[in-house]
Amino acid sequence: MTRIDRLKHLGFSEKEIKVYTTLLGLKQASVRQLAMASGVNRGTTYDILKSLMREGMTSYFHKEKKQYFVAESPDAITAVIDRRQKKLDDLKHEAVEIIPMLKALYEASDEKPVVKYYEGKRGIRSILNDVLEATQKNGKEYYVYSASDTRARLYEQYQQYSTERVKRGIKVKVIALGAGGELRGLDERKWIKIKEPASTYTIVYAGKVAYLTVDARNELAGVILENQGIYATQKVLFEQLWAHI
Repeated sequence: MTRIDRLKHLGFSEKEIKVYTTLLGLKQASVRQLAMASGVNRGTTYDILKSLMREGMTSYFHKEKKQYFVAESPDAITAVIDRRQKKLDDLKHEAVEIIPMLKALYEASDEKPVVKYYEGKRGIRSILNDVLEATQKNGKEYYVYSASDTRARLYEQYQQYSTERVKRGIKVKVIALGAGGELRGLDERKWIKIKEPASTYTIVYAGKVAYLTVDARNELAGVILENQGIYATQKVLFEQLWAHI
């Protein structure tokens, strides 16, 4: 196996190898000099040098107002491989965490979702009660996409809701769509900036997903979808978004 083949096997492109090995031989060079010596066009050479700098394999200095590049010791390749291996290990760890959730979705039955519609103050209170009752029996944690305008109206119907949730030991993670919201205990909150106000408040809990909003008559209304597959999908999406905010 040639030197180039060995470096390709480690994940470097042929042009990266040409630029790096040529720079090793030159000790130091400008972009123009390196491009001519390596046979790689100037623009590509510069892009490769920036990439190799991020990997810790090259550096630069200025001399008489010109920029010169220097190849770092080949020992830097070991550090590059170590970083790449860590990224693979991190990806594997994420895969191990998400696979059971995806299996739950894959293995979910073909039963049709149960859909229940609620409206008015009593209806909304019924949904919030169901969140508490169902979550207390199943996992003691649920997830929320919070829309500020709807949230303000929502908890007018159940002002002691957060107190009751904490009393029952139920945790909640909230992704707030826009500003607002306060920590009440046993809760975590992250925010997403949005250009347009969101109108739907979504609760993902205990094999169900509830959507609450203000209808065209300016009345509160909500829907509960009960289906393990839909729930598993929404939970996976929430947790992935949560991890990257």
